[in-house]
Amino acid sequence: MAPLHHEEPPVAEQVPLEERPRLEPISRNYFVLQSPEQSVVGEPQIIFTSEENTFSDIAREYGLGYDELVAANPDIDPWIPGDGTPVVLPTQYVLPDVPREGIILNIASKRLFYFPKSLEGEPQIVMTYPIGIGRVGWETPLGSSAVVSKARDPHWYVPASVRKEHADSGDPLPSVVPPGPDNPLGRHVLKLDIPGYLIHGTNQPYGVGMRVSHGCVRLYPENIELLYELVAVGEPVNIVNEPFLVGWLDDSIYVEAHAPLEDDTVSREVRLVAALAQVEDLASRHESVVDVDSLRTTAASVSGVPVRIGTNGADDIFARARIVENTVEPDPNLPTLEEVREMLDAPVDSDAVSAAGDIENQLTVADK
Repeated sequence: MAPLHHEEPPVAEQVPLEERPRLEPISRNYFVLQSPEQSVVGEPQIIFTSEENTFSDIAREYGLGYDELVAANPDIDPWIPGDGTPVVLPTQYVLPDVPREGIILNIASKRLFYFPKSLEGEPQIVMTYPIGIGRVGWETPLGSSAVVSKARDPHWYVPASVRKEHADSGDPLPSVVPPGPDNPLGRHVLKLDIPGYLIHGTNQPYGVGMRVSHGCVRLYPENIELLYELVAVGEPVNIVNEPFLVGWLDDSIYVEAHAPLEDDTVSREVRLVAALAQVEDLASRHESVVDVDSLRTTAASVSGVPVRIGTNGADDIFARARIVENTVEPDPNLPTLEEVREMLDAPVDSDAVSAAGDIENQLTVADK
């Protein structure tokens, strides 16, 4: 595909960030699609940090995962960002290129998208949440699935291998962990028809947005609680791996690029060729022309923030970003960096190997 001449989208006047008004943040999770053609929702935001802020508490406050925030701000210390530092919130999203129904999990972006059924004549809405996914060696599976049961306050039946690891590290576990603050499944569970895999809460929310599980999908407790009430048994679930997403909004083509997972079985170039085809298709349908080379530049940045094709990515993002109030309240229970590392390294859940058996035992309460 040869490079084509392009007309650059207009860039907003570059008023210094400090001089721009500070507005209310946009909705964390809920977006209305104005037309079926719209495939980009939200808008990038910027906050100025206070001295006690860390990326962990910023991410949760604004509906993001830890890795998303790090990718969008690679030059900022996530544990000591400093007082008055502008931090980009990657709160604009290109929707995955799959049918918009039920739950869609994009493991490349570590995000869940939920499309509840809309009434006839009403616009479609989408809700999106950050997720924790399977670590290397315990990959979250791809493909079509469905929610087959639901349960509140599940028990955790600890497999022998996990108990041995804890015992060896001087942290013995019981054979069964009852509902409560020590249960790694949290308070709400959606069981998939893929044997052994769940969408659930967590008692370690600072791992949301990272590769931390044994294959299951984790959400912040407040997010799974809401999703649990909305999602019905039988709801379709589509698990995809799309590191390069292409979308259309306000007469512009957007590209959202994430670093491909290190154990991705599809090469980066193959995925990039597919994204190039999407850009060409959108340009053709909307009678637009673009410089395809700009896609490669955007894809190389892997910031996770949608960029308009034909613009300088960073400048465009800063020009379009909404400057918002910092609403983060310091969490007195926020763990230290060392404590977070210990939590993420510890074998604290049975996700893909044993939790499903517990849900099977609770089918009588699945629809409650």
